[in-house]
Amino acid sequence: MKKKFDVTKHHLVPKHIKVSDREKQELLKKYNITVKELPKIMINDPSIENLDVKSDDVVKIIRKSSTAGEVSFYRCIAHG
Repeated sequence: MKKKFDVTKHHLVPKHIKVSDREKQELLKKYNITVKELPKIMINDPSIENLDVKSDDVVKIIRKSSTAGEVSFYRCIAHG
């Protein structure tokens, strides 16, 4: 049986974290937006397959930056 490749272990894939409901509400309030106004990430994206997410959940993506150290981005889970 062939072993499945875990894309989250690749050095070019940034860290993805499911945001709690409390953090999600704080984020939406801080920027005065709705979940639908966030950029989308597809629910079948390999980088989030182990996060146990559903539609309208929010994922925090932490990328390395040569100037800022680390930068956080937020994405809303969308169905295909």
